[in-house]
Amino acid sequence: MAAIETDALTKQFGDDVLAVDSLDLAVERGEIFGFLGPNGSGKSTTINLLLDYVRPTEGSATVLGYDTRDETQAIHQRIGILPDAFDLYDRLDGRKHVQFAIDSKATDDDADEILDRVGLDAEDAERPAGDYSKGMGQRLALGMALVGDPDLLILDEPSSGLDPHGIREMRDIIRSEAENGTTVFFSSHILSQVEAVCDRVGIMNRGRLIAVDTIAGLREAAETGSTLELTVDRVPELDLSDIEGVSGTTVDGHLVSATITDTTAKAKLINRVEAAGATVTDITSKESSLEDLFTSYTTGADDQRVESEVSL
Repeated sequence: MAAIETDALTKQFGDDVLAVDSLDLAVERGEIFGFLGPNGSGKSTTINLLLDYVRPTEGSATVLGYDTRDETQAIHQRIGILPDAFDLYDRLDGRKHVQFAIDSKATDDDADEILDRVGLDAEDAERPAGDYSKGMGQRLALGMALVGDPDLLILDEPSSGLDPHGIREMRDIIRSEAENGTTVFFSSHILSQVEAVCDRVGIMNRGRLIAVDTIAGLREAAETGSTLELTVDRVPELDLSDIEGVSGTTVDGHLVSATITDTTAKAKLINRVEAAGATVTDITSKESSLEDLFTSYTTGADDQRVESEVSL
């Protein structure tokens, strides 16, 4: 049974805004799933549908096997939520916030232990939340989400307001929860974090799920390839246009760069450079970043949709 499953899930606002368009998605139990998309792509609306904050226009969804419309209470007892926009009570200290979450779920968690897990010490626990920095508030909200050892964590921009050290700690917490069997579903604009921890990624654009795969699978499908950089002892006269799998070649001083979409093309490129009389003194290969993939998929989806509309 999937942790999250949607079937033609659709949400329309008014006559003009189709926020989520026939979404079919399955998130497996125990995986870390990254949910990406540009602003207005439907990510937040999808999360709101899963949590029953808004009702779908069409379609259905289940969370941990429970129907999101009919079994909302059962779902909320077994999940932890860190929303993108959350409110803390300025006058309550950190410990009381976590204790409130413990009492609400009727668990036997220790508030101080949970605060320690998210990097808030004993002094922080006694400070009113109104004195917290944004990053500290984010940690406290995460701590509240961890109450009750949830089977599923839904995190919307979990690194918002955190410094680089806090982002690394957040990444460690996410990994730790997944290792203990918790499914993690999170939306983030910090693509490097998504790339570092996710088992799979889903990309939304204009309300549609346009890709779901591992990072490696997305690279292969998008054919964004890798960048091969060759340092040479002199500038060669080169024509690489006939090598299949090599594109975007540039020569800048003693650096020859090219995009490689076929791994067998690497050796052909090096051989061609050396045949031109240059000696290769260093080789660097860089995989396409998640930013490159994200741009490739979201831009490509727009272009394909326009072409489809024109052809109709």
